[in-house]
Amino acid sequence: MKGRQINYSVNELAWVEKNKELDRVTLHQKFILKFNRNDVSKDNLKSLCTRKGWKTGRTGCFSKGQTPHNKGKKMPYHPNSARTQFKKGQTPHNTKYLGHERITKEGYIEISVNETNPHTGYERRHVLKHRYLWEQKNGKLPKSTCLKCLDGNRQNTSPENWIAIPRSLLPLLVKSKGGFDYDNAPKELKPVILNLAKLKNKSREILQERKK
Repeated sequence: MKGRQINYSVNELAWVEKNKELDRVTLHQKFILKFNRNDVSKDNLKSLCTRKGWKTGRTGCFSKGQTPHNKGKKMPYHPNSARTQFKKGQTPHNTKYLGHERITKEGYIEISVNETNPHTGYERRHVLKHRYLWEQKNGKLPKSTCLKCLDGNRQNTSPENWIAIPRSLLPLLVKSKGGFDYDNAPKELKPVILNLAKLKNKSREILQERKK
């Protein structure tokens, strides 16, 4: 009982130490049968082993090459668990199917396409939708360039809404980077701002070339 000291004989202690690697349920059952100690509970015996440092040697993990005890066995039927099991051919609700779309924190649309993910090896991966559609129409985007949306709406993925520009031009179209506030400018001023940014960028390139 809890709170009462349990005394063990020398023979009992020696037997427990010898059989310490048994799981605690089996150890307790065998101990009771051998010594007729109905006053000793499984927790009492477990506490004794803990105090003495008598461990089972089990870690709770499968060792390399060990075969799981339930390998090849079917899980027993239970109505509660059966309700939550996937039926044959059923797709999980969070499956990223081909064509699945999501929004990035920067506001761009990504789409799941039939391309192998170079990082995971999975048969599909998410790519920027506007770039994917633009390259389907115009070919591979050169490394020195990037795409800029003409109407300022990053979720308008129509290829006609995106233009390839030099990467060096992009900061000139962002107010926070010291450039023009292109995205928030009125529609009729956007072409003017884009041309001014191109002119400024070209002028900078010429000056840098002269300094060489």
